[in-house]
Amino acid sequence: MPIATPEVYNEMLDRAKAGKFAYPAINVTSTQTLHAALRGFAEAESDGIIQISTGGAEFLGGQHNKDMVTGAVALAEFAHIVAAKYDITVALHTDHCPKDKLDGYVRPLLAISAERVKNGQNPLFQSHMWDGSAETLADNLAIGQELLAQAKAAKIILEVEITPTGGEEDGVSHEINDELYTTVNDVVRTAEALGLGEQGRYLLAASFGNVHGVYKPGNVVLKPELLRELQDAIGKQYGKTDPFDFVFHGGSGSSAEEIATALENGVVKMNLDTDTQYAFTRPVADHMFRNYDGVLKVDGEVGKKNTYDPRTWGKLAEAGMAARVLEATQALRSAGTRIK
Repeated sequence: MPIATPEVYNEMLDRAKAGKFAYPAINVTSTQTLHAALRGFAEAESDGIIQISTGGAEFLGGQHNKDMVTGAVALAEFAHIVAAKYDITVALHTDHCPKDKLDGYVRPLLAISAERVKNGQNPLFQSHMWDGSAETLADNLAIGQELLAQAKAAKIILEVEITPTGGEEDGVSHEINDELYTTVNDVVRTAEALGLGEQGRYLLAASFGNVHGVYKPGNVVLKPELLRELQDAIGKQYGKTDPFDFVFHGGSGSSAEEIATALENGVVKMNLDTDTQYAFTRPVADHMFRNYDGVLKVDGEVGKKNTYDPRTWGKLAEAGMAARVLEATQALRSAGTRIK
């Protein structure tokens, strides 16, 4: 069962919550980065989450027409085939999708999965993200209600981002300022609008100073202890312990202490993109610099085919990214926890 069924995905998240660990959610943009993520999970004996952003899906769709749905569906179908060779379970997820891209990305993908479920199959993706952080909270939650109902019908989990994450990702950007901290009132309104599971399960990307990308120390002030305040406030009101399944955005470059605090406070998924991009590209750059006279036809020479062959440097890139994924599973405590 390499691609999680809806039931297994719920089990994965429940196990993470109970065990105080989280799954690395690795952004991929190609079949090669997909294999790198799967390899890293397998070597760590960790289940995990593979995710595709709007920009990643557009890239996967090819530069001729840049169709996001085509790219996402193609990679998901590919994953369903090749993941069978890895002794771990992964869920497929779509990352940040703002309002202006819903009709060209998440809504069509929900429809595809709804049709699959109607025909007795499992959904193509196991979860989708609605990023309404650029909207008012009222509009954000109204759209969230609509998408949550559709997701539930298709046996899919919805991820919602109710307040901004700093930095920029795929054209959605927010300043690094005091607005990057979710308040108790924000989660009160979220629970009122989306419920606490009875309307459909959702993952909550609450903000505690998160910023996409990697910044020098001192530029970003993370406060993962804020998540405890949010859990306790809603838990007391509804009589539930740790009612939210939190997502840690902007996880690249975070300290071990920050990650540990986030895990203790209910984070079950942490996104990684910037660090894995670098880990993929760094070995390629090293190879090109060391073999410049082989990958280039310098001074009238013909170069060396075995150095510019994409398979040569591609294997190095896969290994580099896989190692970073393994490292992430260790930091998030998911290493060795795979479902047998």
